[in-house]
Amino acid sequence: MAAAATLCVVSATVPAAAQCGGASWYALHSRTASGEMMNPAQMTAAHKTLPFGTKVKVTNKRTGKSVVVRINDRGPFIRGRIIDLSKSAAGKIGMINSGHAPVCISTIG
Repeated sequence: MAAAATLCVVSATVPAAAQCGGASWYALHSRTASGEMMNPAQMTAAHKTLPFGTKVKVTNKRTGKSVVVRINDRGPFIRGRIIDLSKSAAGKIGMINSGHAPVCISTIG
């Protein structure tokens, strides 16, 4: 019984969508899965399962830099990648030149 109570407390302190994996960026000018137009200058991102409108903190594990983005699209569709960032968001965390980076993400609020 005590173990179950401890497990509940621990799981409540871990963000629901905390993940680490690969990130890439894109800068299309097309309609996103949410229906809005993709704008590479906005702080947005694509995620496979998080609801549209979810705010996510993305931290580049190489640079330690973080950015908050809003999920408005679906993807990425490449194995090992957990999020696709807009070009502007990718620039803020220092991954434009490499095109991809190891990141950790967690939902905000």
